[in-house]
Amino acid sequence: MAALTLSGKRVLLGVSAGVAAYKSALITRLLKQAGADVRVVMTDGAQAFIAPLTLQALSGEAVRTSLLDPAAEAGMGHIELARWADVIVIAPATADVMARLAHGLADDLLATLCLASEAPGLMAPAMNQAMWKSPATRRNAALLADDGWQLIGPDAGDQACGDSGFGRMSEPEAIVAAVARRLTPPAAGGHVVITAGPTREALDPVRYLSKHALSNHSSGKMGFALAAAALEQGFRVTLISGPVTLATPAGVTRIDVTTAAEMHKAAMRLAPESDVFIGCAAVSDYRAAEIAEHKRKKTDDNTLTLTLAKNPDIIADVAGLDAAQRPPVVVGFAAETRRVERYAQDKLAGKALDMIVANDVSAAGLGFGSDDNAAWLLWRTGSGTESARQPPQPKTRLARAVLQRAIALLPAPPATEDPA
Repeated sequence: MAALTLSGKRVLLGVSAGVAAYKSALITRLLKQAGADVRVVMTDGAQAFIAPLTLQALSGEAVRTSLLDPAAEAGMGHIELARWADVIVIAPATADVMARLAHGLADDLLATLCLASEAPGLMAPAMNQAMWKSPATRRNAALLADDGWQLIGPDAGDQACGDSGFGRMSEPEAIVAAVARRLTPPAAGGHVVITAGPTREALDPVRYLSKHALSNHSSGKMGFALAAAALEQGFRVTLISGPVTLATPAGVTRIDVTTAAEMHKAAMRLAPESDVFIGCAAVSDYRAAEIAEHKRKKTDDNTLTLTLAKNPDIIADVAGLDAAQRPPVVVGFAAETRRVERYAQDKLAGKALDMIVANDVSAAGLGFGSDDNAAWLLWRTGSGTESARQPPQPKTRLARAVLQRAIALLPAPPATEDPA
């Protein structure tokens, strides 16, 4: 992991019951090495997996375990601790903890602190793969995301119970890097550029071509949801939009375009100054080689012959920029009707993207024009490619999941010189 600096930052680490609790020792150590002040709160169950004394030795602070500790609560200690934190990190976060926080329960110290604090929250889920896939856990994860919690992982792999799948807690290095990114607000310079909506290619003064022949099912809702999600995370956001009827999220800079050429020009101008570039637009693959000066009339044989020219491939051109101009993270979208993950993998490699979001546009009630969507997320890692399936959900929630995964691919903030 690249060197991080968290000097002077106050991190409240919550540890809940689970085998992955042993990794909280390394999380504490890494946070301290980065310069953070760390205080640890443990649930009753967590103490069955790792002793409070271990985390006390690593953090240099007494570990809190009880809401009704007479000494600590003489001065409303849990409220003071809630105010003290710059960020709250729960690792591991069990299905039980997620459920209680999603529904606002405050029956132990950790849950009470979370409700009483205005600090941003991150959690690293850790549980059996079937528990992670269960509808109840997925609903709770969505509720937590809506409340502003950032979920880190979970990752896929072998589990202590013998199962294999998603549910493993993310590695301590990834968790600490996510904390560093959250405490280094991107608003100071972080910039997300997003293309959204359809493009239209004129045939004559009246008719136009779009990605789907003479009409376009793309409403732009996914791209606009991504813009809102990026804004929530503190990024400066520029939205390059084709013709849609959606309201621009407050705080987002919008550039309206009509044709693929116009979108390409705007994208190539803005991409070099962005940190994340997301190509979500349904760009027309072709344009008319010649635009008729007057409306084309019907022919006697009821046919129309057109000569088409290929439009530029915007996302491939952005990903193909040289190292000095290419954004740190380039995210593409793929709309498929079969073999979704396979074709997405091919596009991820073929266009040299960092990440791709692929959805099955043939699924009823999802995708084009709908408020809901489902998708496969695929991204590059140092050792290959990883993927995760996002089940059907509102596009606003899916946008948060896409953005969080893209943010996780950003380089860690560089270390700064210690003035001492």
